[in-house]
Amino acid sequence: MDKIPSVDLRDFLSGDPERKQKFVNEIGKAYEEIGFVALKGHFLDDKLVSELYGEVKNFFELPTETKQKYEIPGIGGQRGYVGFGKETAKGFKKGDLKEFWHFGQYVSDDSKYKSEYPDNVIVEELPKFNEVGKEAYQMLEKTGQYVLRALALYLSLDEFYFDDKISEGNSILRPIHYPPITEEPNDAVRAAAHGDINLITLLMGSQGKGLQVQNHNGEWIDAIAEPDELMINVGDMLSRHTNNKLKSTIHRVVNPPRELWGTSRYSIPFFMHPVSSMSLNALENCVDENHPKLYEDTTAGEFLHERLIELGLIKK
Repeated sequence: MDKIPSVDLRDFLSGDPERKQKFVNEIGKAYEEIGFVALKGHFLDDKLVSELYGEVKNFFELPTETKQKYEIPGIGGQRGYVGFGKETAKGFKKGDLKEFWHFGQYVSDDSKYKSEYPDNVIVEELPKFNEVGKEAYQMLEKTGQYVLRALALYLSLDEFYFDDKISEGNSILRPIHYPPITEEPNDAVRAAAHGDINLITLLMGSQGKGLQVQNHNGEWIDAIAEPDELMINVGDMLSRHTNNKLKSTIHRVVNPPRELWGTSRYSIPFFMHPVSSMSLNALENCVDENHPKLYEDTTAGEFLHERLIELGLIKK
C-alpha cells in the first residue's frame, strides 16, 4: 500500500446499516494492511481547531523560563510542559527535536481515578488555553469512541466492548512544537521512527509533509491528510490485544528541506488510552493455529509504565 486510505465517520453514524458496515469494513481493512487512516466527519469543528492552534502557538511563544514553570517533576511528563529534546524514541540515543504540552483526563472529585491521574496544569498567562484544550480533548475522545466501536464490530465483538475500558481512560492530548532548526541536527530528527503506546492515536496537523509511515514492504510513504481530516493510527496496546491483527505501524516526523529549517511545525496528537486495569491479553478470536499468541499477558498500566521508562520520561 502506497497511500493512506480515507474514511468518513458519517457513514458509521448515518443510521444506514449498509453505510455503517461499509465504514467498519474500510477501517478494519486499512488497519490490517497499514495501520493508518485519514478520517473525515469527526467532532472537531473549524472554529475549535483554529482556536486550539492559536492557543498552542501562544503558549510555545512564551519565554522559556515561563514555560519551565509548568514542567512538573516526578510525574513522567504526564501533565504540563516537557522541554526541548527530553523525549527519546525507543532504541535511539538522540532526543527528538520537539517540545510539548500534555492535557490529561478530566475526572470528578469522587472518581476512583482521581488519585491515579495527576491534575491538569493551569497556564496563568493564557486564560483560554486550558478551556480550549479541554474542549478539544473531549471532542477527540468522542471521535475515538466511535472509531473503537467500529473496530469492535470488525473484530466480531460487541459494538460497545471498548466503552467501559476508555471511560475515564488515561488519554493524553499532546500539542507539539517542532521549533525552527538552527544548526546541523547531527542525526536527530523531529520525531524518530516509533510506534505509539496506546490504543489509537488521533492526529491533528498532518496537512503538510513531514509525517511518514512505513508500509509492510519497509518503504516510507508520506501521510498527508486533507484539511478536514484527522490521521488515526493503531497503537501498540490495540495491536497486542488483537494479536497483531490490527497493525501498529512505525512512523516518524522527518526534518524539512534545508530551505524550510527556519519554520516551526505544530502537530496535536490525541493518544487514546484505556484505564490502567484493562487487560491487553490477546483476544481469543485473534489466536488460532495460523496466528499463534505473540505477546506476554499484561495490563495497560503495566505496559505504559514500561514504555515510559524506555522513552526516558520515567527513571528506573
